[in-house]
Amino acid sequence: MNIRLTKLRGVMAESSLDAVWITTAENHLYFCGFDNPDGQLLITKENAYVFADFRYIEAAKREAFPECTVIMPKGSRKDYLLPLLEENGVHTVGYEDLYLSCHSYDRLKADLAGYETAPLGSSLDMLRCVKSEEEIQCIIRAQRIAEDALAALLKNITYDMTEIEVAAELEYHMKKNGSQKPSFDTIAVSGSASSSPHGVPRNVKLEKGFLTMDFGAVVDGYHSDMTRTIVIGKADADMKKLYDTVLTAQCAALDAIRAGAKNADMDKIARDIIYGAGYEGCFGHSLGHGVGLKIHEAPSVSGGAGDRVLSPMEVITVEPGIYIEGKYGCRIEDMMVVTESGGRNLTNAPKEMIEI
Repeated sequence: MNIRLTKLRGVMAESSLDAVWITTAENHLYFCGFDNPDGQLLITKENAYVFADFRYIEAAKREAFPECTVIMPKGSRKDYLLPLLEENGVHTVGYEDLYLSCHSYDRLKADLAGYETAPLGSSLDMLRCVKSEEEIQCIIRAQRIAEDALAALLKNITYDMTEIEVAAELEYHMKKNGSQKPSFDTIAVSGSASSSPHGVPRNVKLEKGFLTMDFGAVVDGYHSDMTRTIVIGKADADMKKLYDTVLTAQCAALDAIRAGAKNADMDKIARDIIYGAGYEGCFGHSLGHGVGLKIHEAPSVSGGAGDRVLSPMEVITVEPGIYIEGKYGCRIEDMMVVTESGGRNLTNAPKEMIEI
C-alpha cells in the first residue's frame, strides 16, 4: 500500500472528491515518485495515472510508483482525460487552484465541462508537511553537500573574490558533490549589502564587514537550506554584539522547538531577544519555514501562524537575523526536525564568529 496515495485519497474522501488533477512539479513527484516538471497526474478512488510525453515516457515507466499507470497522451487533454473520468465513474474533480493562472483555469473548466470541479487549496501541500525518515535522509544528504561546500570555500576565500565568485564557488562545490541544482539562487552579500536579507550577489570585491551566505543543495528533489555569516576583516564591538544577539536568539528558539509548541511562540522567543537587545524593527522576516520538495513550504514559523502547532517529523528552518539599513546585517540558519521531546538539528556547520 502506498501511504502517500492513501493519505491523498483520505483528503479526497473528506472533500467528497472522486478524483484530483495534479500539475505542480512538487506534488507530481510526491504522489507518483517521478520527477517531471511538465507532468500531469489523475488520481481517482481506485487508480493513479501518470501522463508523460515522448521526452519523459521511458523514465516515467522506470521510476513511477508501481501503483501508477503510465500513459503517453495523444491528442488534446479532453481526448485522453475524459474517457478515464468516465471509466472511473468520476463526477467531481479537485484541482490545484493555488497554482493555476486564470488562463489555465479557464482551459481546465472548458475541458471538464459537465463535471463538477473543486479547489484543493493547500490540502495537498499540507500532506507534505510531515516527512518520512526516507525524506529526512534526502534532506540530510543535501545539507551535508552544502556544508562541504562551505568548508571548501572557507579554505580558499580571499579578499580579491567578488560576491558573485563566492556564490559560484558554493554552487560549483555543491554540484560537483552530487547536488542536482542549488536549492535557490545563492545569496552572498557583503558589507553594506548584507543589510538586505535576500540581496543579490554583486560583481564587486568583498566589502569589509559581514558576509552573509544563504544557500542549499538538492538531492532526489529534496532541498536543504542554511545561512552562515562570517566577517571579512575584524569585527568591532558593535558587530560582535549584533552577531551574539542573533546567535543567542537562534539557540533559544532551537531549544524551545518540540511537537505541540505553537509556531508563533517560536518566532516570539527569538524576536523578543532581538528586540530586547535594542534591535527592534531590525528583524523583519519570519523565524522560519518548512523545507522539503520546495525550499519554502508549509508550515510557516511566524507570528502570523495563529494557534498552529508543530508536529513530529516536520522539517523547519530557524533563521533569525538583524539588519541595519545601509550598514550591515547578519543571519544564522539551521534546519530542525521536530520531535516529541524537542528538535533534531540537521545542520552541522559551525556557528562561532569566523573572521577572514
